[in-house]
Amino acid sequence: MVTTSCFCLFGGILEEEALLPAPQNISILSTNMKHFLTWSPVTVPGETVRYSVEFQGEYERDYANETWIPISECSLIIVTQCNVTEDISATVAYNLRVRANLGSRGSEWSTLKVLFNRITTFLTPPMMEVSVDGYHLLVKLEDLGPAFQFHIFYWRKGQESWRVGVLISSAVHLDTMEAGAEYCVKARTYVEAINRSSNFSQMQCVHGGRSIWMTTAMVSFVGFVVGVLALPFFAWKMSQIFQYSCCPVVVLPDTLVISLSSLLLLGCCIFIGRKRLSE
Repeated sequence: MVTTSCFCLFGGILEEEALLPAPQNISILSTNMKHFLTWSPVTVPGETVRYSVEFQGEYERDYANETWIPISECSLIIVTQCNVTEDISATVAYNLRVRANLGSRGSEWSTLKVLFNRITTFLTPPMMEVSVDGYHLLVKLEDLGPAFQFHIFYWRKGQESWRVGVLISSAVHLDTMEAGAEYCVKARTYVEAINRSSNFSQMQCVHGGRSIWMTTAMVSFVGFVVGVLALPFFAWKMSQIFQYSCCPVVVLPDTLVISLSSLLLLGCCIFIGRKRLSE
């Protein structure tokens, strides 16, 4: 009887020693409808501990005898986080649990202390880029995925009546701007599945282009200045063209060119000849 009791006690001690410590600090981080279960690592010197994750939705809890569904992407993984976004597919309360594994040894399951509902996800304001293309006010927003829409608020500065647009795409032409006016834009994300919006992004303001008459006047002025500066050169060039086309300069061959000394000698001979004839 004593032997049997000792054997059972020894077997219980061995069974207890075979269990791994359960993962601690189980929590879920959720931002912009991306959900990650995280936990603290279980450390066994010289060994690689693996982890497995399961979830339980409202249906499994209320109508399927509280069954748990393994997440195949998070079975026997070595990292201490699991992306459960695809499994959290409805806006209901979910429970999640994780346990450690080392060979044939396993730990107890560690479960979330509070059920998770994706409606509590943290929504961040969208990154936004506002620009001007001619007289068009353009806005480009970061792509957060198909579940997200954007509420755009924009107005002309000094006229604070907001104009609102609901966008599905991440880039759009908002309005045709008035010349010289300043327009401001801010935006927030919206998720229809949970009927929630983020805070507004930081306001961005841009100036509209110049008016058409101002642009035309500037072009005309530049043309006038260029014309005034170019006219003297044009007149000089035309005079050169007419001079060389109408009165070309003829260059005599070297054999026909008479030097100054030859002219003097010729004049002297003519003078002597006339003098002799007169005698």
